[in-house]
Amino acid sequence: MDVQLAERVKALTPSTTLAITAKAKEMKAQGIDVIGLGAGEPDFNTPDHIIEAAYESLKDGQTKYTPAGGLAGLKDAIIGKFKEDQGITYKPNEIIVTTGAKHALYNLFQVILNEGDEVIIPTPYWVSYPEQVKLADGVPVYVEGKESNEFKITPKQLEAAITDKTKAVIINSPSNPTGMLYTAEELKALGEVALRKNIWIVSDEIYEKLVYGDNKHVSIAELSQELKEQTIIINGVSKSHSMTGWRIGYAAGNAQVIKAMTDLASHSTSNPTSTAQYGAIAAYTGSQAPVEEMKKAFQERLNIIHEQLTAIPGVTCLKPQGAFYLFPNVTEAAKLTGHAAVDDFVTALLEEANVAVVPGSGFGSPANIRLSYATSLELLEKATARIADYVNTHKKG
Repeated sequence: MDVQLAERVKALTPSTTLAITAKAKEMKAQGIDVIGLGAGEPDFNTPDHIIEAAYESLKDGQTKYTPAGGLAGLKDAIIGKFKEDQGITYKPNEIIVTTGAKHALYNLFQVILNEGDEVIIPTPYWVSYPEQVKLADGVPVYVEGKESNEFKITPKQLEAAITDKTKAVIINSPSNPTGMLYTAEELKALGEVALRKNIWIVSDEIYEKLVYGDNKHVSIAELSQELKEQTIIINGVSKSHSMTGWRIGYAAGNAQVIKAMTDLASHSTSNPTSTAQYGAIAAYTGSQAPVEEMKKAFQERLNIIHEQLTAIPGVTCLKPQGAFYLFPNVTEAAKLTGHAAVDDFVTALLEEANVAVVPGSGFGSPANIRLSYATSLELLEKATARIADYVNTHKKG
């Protein structure tokens, strides 16, 4: 049979992360000792009280359909979280619970974009942003967050990128892949441009609980009522409570947009998994001690590995302020070891040093690589030592 696929899927770019992960798994299956640093999920198990709450819900017979937009109890827990963490108030009809934060983003673009509408995406970006925009017949417009500005865009850059077709701008803070944060002042300045140009602000805050040192996460929606009304917040429990497999995310914002997203969900997923929703209620209403313990472990790893990584010849790296990724610039290290491109350097690290990292080209930043420190300190130090050994052994001249 001659298979004719829809044009929308032909335009999708395969995930670089998945390609590297697949290659690493193939090598491991051959008995090769590969250390994978591509993970986008915490290496901690979901806290016990969340697992117990989900189990109890099963025993209580909570195994049926729920409302398409999520359980009322979970919406209440999310509303409580916003009041406590950001000091902002939402109503239940301004919240939708989704099958992961990725699903929230997908539904959002489906309901706000028409063919040809543009979405401004700062680079480096999370790999799914442009693909989801394209699936909604939108057009990704890339604006470079320069490394000299901590990978963040400026109000001047934002304004220059806006056209009469611009529908939204995405702000991801803390960022995947850079781990950098926007300050309240920076967000306010970007927000003023968005308000003046009347475009949506899509604020991806999935890493908000993983912020280190004296840094503080700020949501652009908490800065003013006007900004709150023009912002759709995307969040979830995947990263904060180590619940990636539970698939619970949510969006908060304009009631009309949320209703449209809920109507769309009712014809696609029906509802997020009931048991997972009860677990998410416990995540937000129960003890937050496990979150703090996980964050403490990540910060310890970051401090140690960042120092070791930047000691490698040809490697420079801004120290991340949040999330659990390092995003070093390895252009010089690639040149030192005889590689014309960073992607070739990444391949060599996998095949010769047995370390799997993700090339920055998949995030719109070909000079960098992404390393996840969501793995044990022992493995991180071993992987860093392998990278250092590879560079020092293969240096030219």
